[in-house]
Amino acid sequence: MQTIAPLWLWIVFVAFVLAALFVDFVVLRKQGAHEVGVKEALNWSLIWIALSFLFNGLFWWAIKDSTGDADLAATKSLEFLTGYLIEKSLAVDNIFVFLMIFTYFSVPPAYQKRVLMIGIIGAIVLRTIMILVGGWLLAQFHWVLYVFGAFLILTGVKMWWAAGQEPDLNNNPALKLLRRVLPVSQSYDGEKFFTLENGRRIATPLFMVICLVGLTDLIFAVDSIPAIFAITSDPFIVLTSNVFAILGLRAMFFLLQAVAAKFHLLNYGLAVILVFIGTKMMLIDIYKIPVALALGVVVAILAVTMLLSVKTAKPEAEDPHLPR
Repeated sequence: MQTIAPLWLWIVFVAFVLAALFVDFVVLRKQGAHEVGVKEALNWSLIWIALSFLFNGLFWWAIKDSTGDADLAATKSLEFLTGYLIEKSLAVDNIFVFLMIFTYFSVPPAYQKRVLMIGIIGAIVLRTIMILVGGWLLAQFHWVLYVFGAFLILTGVKMWWAAGQEPDLNNNPALKLLRRVLPVSQSYDGEKFFTLENGRRIATPLFMVICLVGLTDLIFAVDSIPAIFAITSDPFIVLTSNVFAILGLRAMFFLLQAVAAKFHLLNYGLAVILVFIGTKMMLIDIYKIPVALALGVVVAILAVTMLLSVKTAKPEAEDPHLPR
């Protein structure tokens, strides 16, 4: 897999991610278990978005400096922005599943932050592996592009069909298997994943939540990686756009948790985006849709969906994603 990014930019990216996770963990440990408010979530969301744009600016400068081609630098930075926006949009559906899991297990708000941090690390690891595997497959077998495209179209159709329907965790096969294999306590023991009950070490409901969040990370990694490969095959852009979208997931979760009812149509928009990206990938050898046009389509779909959601917003009490 070839990349246009210089080696020093890879080093900067890895150093930034490690520093960001370290700071997040230090802040998390210092604050302790507490409920994240809307103001705190909004501030952190804006910080992560600003850092993503700042990194994209550095990426543009690095390409321009190493190649002397400003147009190429603009194209590559636009690919990063498009990939980042797509992955950020798909993360919304991921968050709705997290909301459902937290609501089903009645996870206290003070404990949700730690679960999300572990989920973010799991998502970064899984997506890095998927990107390496996906990149190798594309380099070896061009026809995999069509498989990815068909998969995205099918996923989009399924997402449209399932939008607005209440998922049933009671019939989730992974949860049924976990309950058969592991004895689980009836109540939480702080932020612990295991506790002692009648002298026996058993799992807490929080451990079950972590397992389902990890499974969700895997499912969404399989869904989202083909989408970014429709925009670019450069492993640096694929990886960085994914990771920057994931890093702000925790703050985005608490922000969307407060306004989920206002964007009840968002899943329909995400379904259309997946079908569009899948179609773009299927047409790659016939007509290559420009990155700028793809970005414009994605932005337009999100804008229309959010506008329609706000205009037809459901009362909060009726929203299935909000904790009751």
